[in-house]
Amino acid sequence: MNKIFKILIVAVLALSTFGCFQGAPKKKPPIHLIKNMDTQGKVKPYRASNLFENGSGMRMPVEGTVARGLLKDDEAYYFGKTSTGDFVKKSPVTFTTAVLNRGQDRFNIFCVPCHGELGDGKGPITNYKYPIPPTSYHDDRLRNVPDGELFNVVSNGIRNMPSHKEQIPVPDRWAIVAYVRALQRSQNAKLTDIPANQQQNIK
Repeated sequence: MNKIFKILIVAVLALSTFGCFQGAPKKKPPIHLIKNMDTQGKVKPYRASNLFENGSGMRMPVEGTVARGLLKDDEAYYFGKTSTGDFVKKSPVTFTTAVLNRGQDRFNIFCVPCHGELGDGKGPITNYKYPIPPTSYHDDRLRNVPDGELFNVVSNGIRNMPSHKEQIPVPDRWAIVAYVRALQRSQNAKLTDIPANQQQNIK
């Protein structure tokens, strides 16, 4: 019994001593008794590989692959067009007060510099000899174009106006369309646009 006890003490001391050197610097690489993901064979990004014909380790996604959550199957909402390629006449987004407020906020950031606060094409940029005057949203043609066409212009730009689809997400683009329509209505309003019970207050 006494002999077994001594052996146990020696074993405990040996293990304790071994543990003290676990964090010490070593010149030789560690020994992995069980190889895990640290030592698995893999191809790192942008590294060459002899496995594929073109020598590139990175693979192109299969044609038609769409990242999860990025499927744009609603053409009217994402592109402002019908299945036949025509611009949608009316926005697929309901023009609520919240949408109009958001549209005004985004319009003031992205559109006012060129088109002005009233959308009349007299933004601050016109003070710097801009080669082509910005368009006024109050032109008869623009007051009658489909909502989808306005959305398309915000998304892809037109003439010297750049695309904004990278800066403005889809919901905000429709909000801008809503606010542009509100501006057009405000500058081209008719007496009949006012509720009958309030028309008498207009002088």
